This record gives sequence, C-alpha cells and structure tokens, in this order.
Amino acid sequence: MFGEKHDLIHELPEYKEQIHKLKMNNPLFAKLFDEYHELDHEILRIEEAIEITSDEYLEALKKKRLNLKDKLFNMLRVSGNDSEL
Repeated sequence: MFGEKHDLIHELPEYKEQIHKLKMNNPLFAKLFDEYHELDHEILRIEEAIEITSDEYLEALKKKRLNLKDKLFNMLRVSGNDSEL
C-alpha cells in the first residue's frame, strides 16, 4: 500500500523473537536487516513525496526490498528449523 511502512517486525510478527536473536548472533542477517530497513525508509520517504524520484527508481527499490525480505525470511525459516531439531 502507498505510504505504508513495511518493517520486518510488522511484516513477520510471528518471527519477532527469532529476528532479535539473529540480529544479535548472525552478522549477515544483521547486515541484510539494516539494508532492508534503510530501503524501506527510503521508499516511504519517496511515497510520502518527501523525496522526489522517477517511478522506475522507486520500482527498482521495491524489487530490491522484496528480494531482501525473501532472503531474510529464508534465513528465519532455516534458523527456526535448526532450533526445532
């Protein structure tokens, strides 16, 4: 939705504790998490017309955010499976 935050905790609330644990213990997850949130913030600023850019640039940012979300989600799923073993 236009002008809506997509921070990972709100997108994946069932993984809140795992997100916190991985941020503290997995440097790659922490790096991707920070990159995801920086992108989300930039997209929100563009959608709220605080920053002006082309539609193509905005769409590229959204695709990159989605790709990062997929990577983070897969890391969460794998870490959840590891804890169940």
